[in-house]
Amino acid sequence: MTPIVVKLGGSMAYHAEMRKWVSVLAASGRPLVIVPGGGPFANRVREAQREMGFSNKAAHFMAILAMDQMGLAVVEMNERLTPVRSLEEIESALEDKKLPVWLPYRQCSTASDIPQSWDMTSDSLAAWLAGRLGAEALLLIKQTEAFEEVDDIETLVVAEIIDPLLPVMLGEAALYLAGPVWLEAAGECFAAGQVPGKRFSARAASQRGAA
Repeated sequence: MTPIVVKLGGSMAYHAEMRKWVSVLAASGRPLVIVPGGGPFANRVREAQREMGFSNKAAHFMAILAMDQMGLAVVEMNERLTPVRSLEEIESALEDKKLPVWLPYRQCSTASDIPQSWDMTSDSLAAWLAGRLGAEALLLIKQTEAFEEVDDIETLVVAEIIDPLLPVMLGEAALYLAGPVWLEAAGECFAAGQVPGKRFSARAASQRGAA
């Protein structure tokens, strides 16, 4: 079974929903790979760039390091979670029935196909990883419901809910978005072999909770 890549939005860092989502993911029994957002650590990079004036390239690498920092915090939320830094470590963790949390800096800092700017957000890095893994789906967990009124990937980009590079990086994986309203039903969705959230496709009507 191919894995599902799950991006935990950094905006949840100070919200109780993050721990609840982690508990649901850890109990799901599905092969999942967690990608952490940069959260408050990435926000500090933006603030420092404004004050210090360093380049977008430098900020890009710092923001990826911020994801590593967030990932180390997420790992401590459940004993099933384990930090991973490569595709090989992801595969090994899944074989051991662990829930890998991807710390992207080591793998992404030398990748030639990743733009070195703020245009490449943590959502797009999660899509990049999904493409590398041949993932079944990419699930973006966010602290918003704004996407519920949107019907396709192109409109998500226009509404700035996802960045323009995400569809390019996604590959063949299905895209789902889930906000707080999906948390209560998420465990049942996973148990039924489905992916919680609203499914999006290119220029086509989206579907809810489909596998």
